Amino acid sequence: MKLPNLSTRAPKGLDKEKTKAETQKLVAKIGELQNVLYASQKHSLLVVLQGLDASGKDGLVKTVFYGINPLGCTVKSFKAPTEVERNHDFLWRVHQATPEKGMIQIFNRSHYEDVLVPRVEKWIDDKTVKNRFTHINNFEKLLSDNGTIILKFYLHISKAEQKERLFERKTHPEKYWKHNDGDWETRKKWDAYMEAYEDIFKHCNTPEWTLVPADQNWYKEYIVAKKIVTTLEALKLSFPKPPKAAK
Repeated sequence: MKLPNLSTRAPKGLDKEKTKAETQKLVAKIGELQNVLYASQKHSLLVVLQGLDASGKDGLVKTVFYGINPLGCTVKSFKAPTEVERNHDFLWRVHQATPEKGMIQIFNRSHYEDVLVPRVEKWIDDKTVKNRFTHINNFEKLLSDNGTIILKFYLHISKAEQKERLFERKTHPEKYWKHNDGDWETRKKWDAYMEAYEDIFKHCNTPEWTLVPADQNWYKEYIVAKKIVTTLEALKLSFPKPPKAAK
């Protein structure tokens, strides 16, 4: 699978307004299903969001999880590790942020950053990358065996759309706070990041990745919301029943 060959846009002919209306229904449904997840305390949900700069991870969280009860959901972003974190194995900081039963945890950038940036910047060699793939697979299996449902989304943005969004951050007063000169430097290594992601999808695909066309926010939000609803509904969870009255 080559990422440049995959579309970054919605299928032609898909009705935008109807899709947005459906997304609103799905967002409301996520709120309902989250209440049951929180009350039943049988499973947890880990949502992994990955994508290049300006692929829309922040906006997706804001829109798709709009109806969530904050008591049952947290968001964590994994950036450059601190000195303390570097003195432990690369998954040490991640394991501490995994969700307990009943909770939804969103990783806005995740443990996969540790097989992306260090690889592209050549801070680690190929052997280390392969070892980390193995550790990630074992880590995710451990979580799954303990009742955590893992949904992994890659937000697939085109190079042209990313350029437009990065430029907008630089020129729009209300978006300038997101501007980072480093994003433009990272963009120069586009092909290397594509290759690194392709390897991730090849070697760490259990649970399976959902590759989300991300050039149009309305379609991206629909795909993610629909996947979350379908996954939570499949658990067939219910509210705990009250204890039977003593005779």
